[in-house]
This record gives sequence, structure tokens and C-alpha cells, in this order.
Amino acid sequence: MLGCRPFSWCTTLFPANSDVPDAVQTRFMALMAQINRQWRRVIDRQLRPLGLTEAMWLPLLHLSRAPKPIRQKELATSLGLDASSIVRLLDGLESAGLMERSEAVDDRRAKTLQLTPSGVETVRQVEALVAESRASLLAGVPREALDSAWQVMVQLSTALSRAEGDAQGESPAEARE
Repeated sequence: MLGCRPFSWCTTLFPANSDVPDAVQTRFMALMAQINRQWRRVIDRQLRPLGLTEAMWLPLLHLSRAPKPIRQKELATSLGLDASSIVRLLDGLESAGLMERSEAVDDRRAKTLQLTPSGVETVRQVEALVAESRASLLAGVPREALDSAWQVMVQLSTALSRAEGDAQGESPAEARE
């Protein structure tokens, strides 16, 4: 039964006597969501000694991966937060010396965000811990299985992007841009 241990959350999602014709397809997204939550909890626990919570390290990673300084509104959107939540979050990161706000070049009312040298170093530590955890977690997964899983995830991401565009009234071509 998909490698579930007895009496785990997995047996709840994938009961042995399931009446569902295709339990894998029916419960696939729930399993992905569960894996994502577990992964974040593992990383969160490992980053606590650095004084970081997910609310802190996730925005730092978003800022570090942005090709140029981004605006508060863009970060809020990428994190799925509203404007008031992002302001409080950024206040904390700024007071911790991990990032700073600057006036946007093209609009003085808007603020762009960038990491400080301390923020860059913190992200380096986060990335190192995440890479170590990822390697340990995936060590037992055959490369072919990982490649197949990757292909499935890319297909799902593409389909979900299209669905998001459709829900927002965009054409499929606009949703991919």
C-alpha cells in the first residue's frame, strides 16, 4: 500500500480496503500537500537554532532568488500574503538586519527589497541546511523514479498555471507568460 507504515497519516489517506476505483489519482494531491507540510516542518525545525522560523526564512529565500530587487507587493503575492501581513513580516526582518527597503527608482511611493550582507549570509546557511536535508531525504530514491516524479510535477504545475489563468479570465497563452 504505497509504502505506508501501519497507523500513520498515510493509512488514513490510503486505506487498505478503499472503495475508490483509483485511490492513487484520487488522493495524489492530498499526498503532495502532506509531503510539502512535512518538508517545511523538517526544515523549520532544523533552522530554529539559527533563530529562524518559516515566516522568516521563506521570504529571505524568495528575495535571494529574485533576479533584481522586488517590491513589497510582489513578495506578498509570491508568499500568498496580504499587504498588512507582509509589512509586519518585513518590519521584523529589517529590524533583525536581514533585509532593507529602498525607494523604487521608478516610483518613490513604492519600496523595493534587498538582502543585507547579514541576510545574504543567513540565506547561505539556510541553503546549505536545505541542501543537506534534501540530499539525505532523496538518497534512497532511484534517479529514474526522481526523474519521473519531476516530469509529473512539471506537468501538474503547467496544468495548474493554466487553470489559474482560466479562473482569472486570462487566456491560456496569457497564463503562461
